[in-house]
Amino acid sequence: MPPVITGFANSPDRGRGHARDMRLRWAFEEAGVPYDVRLLSFAEMKEEAHLKLHPFGQIPTYEEDGSGEEEGLALFESGAIVLHIAERHGGLFPEEAGARARAINWLFAALNTMEPVIVERETAGYTERDKDWYGDRLAMLDERVDIRLGQLSRRLGEAEWLDGDFSAGDLMMVSVLRRIEGSALLARYPNLTAYVARGEARPAYKRAFAAQLAVFEGRTKTGA
Repeated sequence: MPPVITGFANSPDRGRGHARDMRLRWAFEEAGVPYDVRLLSFAEMKEEAHLKLHPFGQIPTYEEDGSGEEEGLALFESGAIVLHIAERHGGLFPEEAGARARAINWLFAALNTMEPVIVERETAGYTERDKDWYGDRLAMLDERVDIRLGQLSRRLGEAEWLDGDFSAGDLMMVSVLRRIEGSALLARYPNLTAYVARGEARPAYKRAFAAQLAVFEGRTKTGA
């Protein structure tokens, strides 16, 4: 049986590809691996059955059946799952050991260095916009994001991808940067804007995006 991942039954991103199951879908598509998706409501994400898979009650999760004497495997956290997919299948890591290690390095940089400041800024817009001090805080958060974008822009330079050919590191970095796609922050860095566009132009990305968007559109049509 193909591996099974979980995703939002009714995604708060309205099908824009920001939900983290998109990263897994994209990785599967790059690797040419079939997969199934189990959609969960917000209530189901807090039920015991899901908490056994994801102790923090979030998505995505990943499950694969065992084969032979091997036990089945269950994982949570998008970075860990993309790393597992990349290690188990071809298409996302270079064969040379040093290049592979650098690709993993960039995967973690996307999650640990770039994503926290971007998500903090995004969250502030949802939860703190009505506060008197929001303007000052937003300026501070913008500066933090801009510093990281500047550093990444200088490192990327005129290269097509972060280190040689496209890898899981690029997949994760593009996924993170898409959270501020269209913003004035990202627009300051044409090479990063072009970098994101190259990721989105990949056939595997387009298939993954269409699959996630179809979930939202299907729910919208049925009123679910």
